[in-house]
Amino acid sequence: MNTFRHRLEEERKKKGLTQRGLAVELDIPVSEIAFYELGDKKPNLDTLNKLADLFGVSTDYLLGRSDQRQNINQQIKDVLSKDPVLHEFWEEISRREDLQLLFKQTRDLEPDSIYRVIEIIKTIEDEERMKYGG
Repeated sequence: MNTFRHRLEEERKKKGLTQRGLAVELDIPVSEIAFYELGDKKPNLDTLNKLADLFGVSTDYLLGRSDQRQNINQQIKDVLSKDPVLHEFWEEISRREDLQLLFKQTRDLEPDSIYRVIEIIKTIEDEERMKYGG
């Protein structure tokens, strides 16, 4: 089964787009969309990224490499979007290699639990800064 072609068609229809409409959105020939959905062709990296952005899903999801619709970073950003302090903190710590494994472990948690995990990390970081004058 070609997961990409099925997920592409499914996401396109969810968005209420025809093949022609999607082609216009991506500025590519409609025949490209038809080839993708028939499984005769795969998009280049640029087009794949545009599709993922348009549908609000990860490229891994579109390619069938994951059943997780969004990548974990986007999922966490969405959860923290209403809390500017934690959102800014997330932007700061999301680049830290020592915490990457921890963030991957949150992918199966409910949004409230993800929020609490980030809140706890921030509390610990704040306590460490105060304790050591950092």
